[in-house]
Amino acid sequence: MSQTPAISSFRRIVVKVGSSLLVDQTAGGLKREWLEGLAEDIADLHQGGRDVLVVSSGAIALGRAVLGLPRGPLKLEEAQGAAAVGQIALARAWSEVLGARFMTAGQVLVTLQDTEERRRYLNARSTIDKLIEWRAVPVVNENDTVATSEIRYGDNDRLAARVATMMSADLLVLLSDIDGLYDKPPAPGNDARLVPVVSRITAEIEAMAGISASELSRGGMVTKIEAGKIATTAGTHMVIASGRVDHPLKRIAEGAPCTWFLTPANPVTARKKWIAGSLEPRGAIHIDAGAVRALRGGASLLPAGVTKIEGAFGRGDAVVVRGPDGAEIGRGLVAYDADDAEKIRGRSSADVLSILGFTGRTEMIHRDDLALANE
Repeated sequence: MSQTPAISSFRRIVVKVGSSLLVDQTAGGLKREWLEGLAEDIADLHQGGRDVLVVSSGAIALGRAVLGLPRGPLKLEEAQGAAAVGQIALARAWSEVLGARFMTAGQVLVTLQDTEERRRYLNARSTIDKLIEWRAVPVVNENDTVATSEIRYGDNDRLAARVATMMSADLLVLLSDIDGLYDKPPAPGNDARLVPVVSRITAEIEAMAGISASELSRGGMVTKIEAGKIATTAGTHMVIASGRVDHPLKRIAEGAPCTWFLTPANPVTARKKWIAGSLEPRGAIHIDAGAVRALRGGASLLPAGVTKIEGAFGRGDAVVVRGPDGAEIGRGLVAYDADDAEKIRGRSSADVLSILGFTGRTEMIHRDDLALANE
């Protein structure tokens, strides 16, 4: 792709907003007018049929302001306490600005393990999928009240990239206090030039990254490049653009200076490649001929088509799917533990509640979690 794409051409967009954009460093309060402008941009995309997700920082900074804590480094328990207070203020702000534009905000708090451990990954993705189905706007943040220094992301750039790949977004927007990647750290008097397009993240591109000077932001250009690796490997385009302007998404659409990180893949093919080749299968699911035809026609695998369960897999594990003759049809992430899968195999999805005692997934393997052989 030689030309930079139009932001309106994407189907699902994740917008990451940092603390330094949301919080006034002097007064300590929310930059309400700026947030209102961003909400208008989101509304324009949303009304145009796009799925929009927000990854928002700001809980600790807002909590610090509400509690009147002094400036300077916080101990872990102090940061967690500030986040507990600030998260309420942050969620309320997003709910108000989106609600004023006829959108419903849904708060989603995640930790690193929620996107790394497959069982929790499926739970988080299913929740966000349901919010999107309801045309709500998921507002995601790292759960600073419980994340420890050992397991936390440490910055929301990489969190945003993980969320974008988890949700098969085709665009990740990192709104920053700088308008993109420069060939060297920009400083007064030097001739640093903005790099408008990065077709592939090379060692040269990585060497261009500088260090963040923002007091409120935990990220810097280094973490943005790392986010770019995560995103583009999974088939998600990424753009870094300035958030220190009114209506930042509109400005990107109008051609404001920014840096696009492009990928030749797309989220669906990249995800299925990962399922097919990167995960060790923990078992096998045998299916009948009718289910084979349904899968090859683009359907999900339902319990009714399953004839045999092999292995001791858990929910979220990768399994091999085999046809009536034992040949491998594909591989996928299973939505049930092996014991529960055995109980509901061959049965209608409507029977799951009466058999298991809880309402499980309609599908044994969702089509988005299934990579067919020779696909």
